[in-house]
Amino acid sequence: MSALTGVLAGCGSAKLEYPAAPMDATVSDEYFGTLVADPYRPLENDTAPATLEWVKAENEVTENYLSKIPYRNQIRERLTHLNNYKKTGLPAKAKDGKYYYYENDGLQNQSVLYRVDSLGGTPEVFLDPNKLSDDGTVALQGISRSNDGKYTAYVVARNGSDWNEIYVMDTESKKLLDEHIEWVKFSGADWQGDGFYYSSYPRPEKGKEFSNANENHQIYYHKLGTPQSEDRLVYEDKAHPLHFHSAYVPETEDYLFVVGSGEGNGNSLMVKNLKTNGNWVVMEPSQDYEISIQDMVDGKIYILTNWNAPKNRLMVADVKNPQRANWKELIPEGDGVMTGMQFAGDKMIVTFEKDASDHAYIYGKDGKLIREMEFPTYGSVGISSDKDHNEVYYALSSFTYPSTRFSYDLATGESKIIGQTEIEGVNLEDFVTEQVFYPSADGTKIPMFITYKKGLKKDGKNPTYLYGYGGFNVSLTPGFSANRLLWLENGGIYAQANLRGGSEYGEEWHQAGTKQNKMNVFNDFIAAAEYLIKEGWTSPDYLTIEGGSNGGLLVGATVNLRPDLFKVAIPRVGVMDMMRYHLFTIGWNWASDYGTSADSKEMADYLLSYSPIHNIKNDGTPYPAILVTTADHDDRVVPAHSFKYAATLQAADTGDAPKLIRIDSKAGHGGGKPLTKVIDEYTDLYSFIFNNIGMTPKK
Repeated sequence: MSALTGVLAGCGSAKLEYPAAPMDATVSDEYFGTLVADPYRPLENDTAPATLEWVKAENEVTENYLSKIPYRNQIRERLTHLNNYKKTGLPAKAKDGKYYYYENDGLQNQSVLYRVDSLGGTPEVFLDPNKLSDDGTVALQGISRSNDGKYTAYVVARNGSDWNEIYVMDTESKKLLDEHIEWVKFSGADWQGDGFYYSSYPRPEKGKEFSNANENHQIYYHKLGTPQSEDRLVYEDKAHPLHFHSAYVPETEDYLFVVGSGEGNGNSLMVKNLKTNGNWVVMEPSQDYEISIQDMVDGKIYILTNWNAPKNRLMVADVKNPQRANWKELIPEGDGVMTGMQFAGDKMIVTFEKDASDHAYIYGKDGKLIREMEFPTYGSVGISSDKDHNEVYYALSSFTYPSTRFSYDLATGESKIIGQTEIEGVNLEDFVTEQVFYPSADGTKIPMFITYKKGLKKDGKNPTYLYGYGGFNVSLTPGFSANRLLWLENGGIYAQANLRGGSEYGEEWHQAGTKQNKMNVFNDFIAAAEYLIKEGWTSPDYLTIEGGSNGGLLVGATVNLRPDLFKVAIPRVGVMDMMRYHLFTIGWNWASDYGTSADSKEMADYLLSYSPIHNIKNDGTPYPAILVTTADHDDRVVPAHSFKYAATLQAADTGDAPKLIRIDSKAGHGGGKPLTKVIDEYTDLYSFIFNNIGMTPKK
């Protein structure tokens, strides 16, 4: 079925009729002498009646299109089946001697937190977030136990928002206390004594909770049994209202660390002695380097940093003399990117990333290598360990390897499977993954994973799903997705490109995809598509691209640059207005990667040259079929980005392929989304893709 046939099947006409968007043709902004029109500025007010009416009308057009795809329900049923398997997380041994772990019995909207006296014993439900709402839209973001184990604080998010709330329960009885902390953002609870530290913003203006810029991130101390209004302000920086501040308190509870970020590519760090209530000691004043406290033991602070080490190294600081100039190197920078350290008894487990895959090594406290942890395949690894005992557990997953849990013997280096995932009716050995390295426009070699069904022929006619991100030091390592199985079992290829801008090869790789190097990221993605076509994996008539958030920007910009390369494009919750992104919620925090239109004429011109909204062609150039996604509670990348992009796209002359927007309700940027909503979204994405590249799902 051709794209045109798909449109006809969905809507009964060669070109869809889209609702008129609220607009004001007189609106424009001047950037260093350049006038830029912004006719869809009214859509930035996401609570205005006219915007709400437009949202309703757009969803009706999209639903009408999707509802006419004959196999939509078939796809939903298959995705439901593929997701219906037990998902068990790693056990973590707490100070009470019990083990805590998350588990989902198959189709629960949110995973449940269990505890058990001994592994293999009968577990009890410790906290079930599914009971916090009727529709699964309240998600558990994290828990934090007091150091004596008596209390457990847990953080929840509603409807996918970045705004969090903190509650406290008695650990032994599970009885809920009266504590309720609101307007928390980018924070957990760090315990000290009979209370905890947390970060929050001042209460936002009513009606603007999900769009107004967030300023003045403050750290408070909450004492149990008192109202939030009496919480003690511990730290703020009024001179830098756009900085983030987060607290860290070691188990000894004698020091308070404050991490600052939001301006540079790294973070500042300061510390205060809580026993003497001394002055703040600045460990690092700038935000020029990534600095991450891994732990504090016996007065030594273990720090992962890229200071004079683009691929990171492990340093040790004496808490009594903690300034950066006095740090000592424990494990130097190596070939791979050092990503973390955690104690396991008297040993250290240090993780590295090499060619976009996780590796782990055992070291002594003296920094000497003991051995590598041997994994059965390349992939993504999570590790559970603690300095109070020698028990180590890890979970490994890859594209065709669902999360498998192992115990690890520190003395012998032996791994034993303690839990393996099985999906009924699926033989994962039918699929294979290979890694290739292809040249970008400037000759840089870019890694890419390609997953497909064994026996596939390179005839240029294979439906291919190309995914990328390319920014903010985010690395795309191999991972398992039940939703992706539907694509693979129908003969589709899944390709994941490790573009510049991520952390795959350290800070230099990251910087090569930021600010006025951002075009490298788009070129890397275009080169990935060209490689797949040249090598016979696929052709433009069968190629879909997808990305979310910064990856949504990637898709929008790439389509404008090379609309001829793709049949379908899925920009999800994307940053689409590069001239104004920094004016909403925490958008200003992305300036270290993007730069802003206020920085200089050169920066404004560069942003304008690729901003997705501002570069949509309007001359009849055929664009691929496009399905934009966003959500009403997305307060990270506000829906105005997608609203304005979709309205501009629909008004432009870009051919007859559908240009639709799917606007979810009671949902946010993606984190904590209930499983039912995830299945609904992938049902619509796959239905749209299949319909526009001529695929019919197998029965």
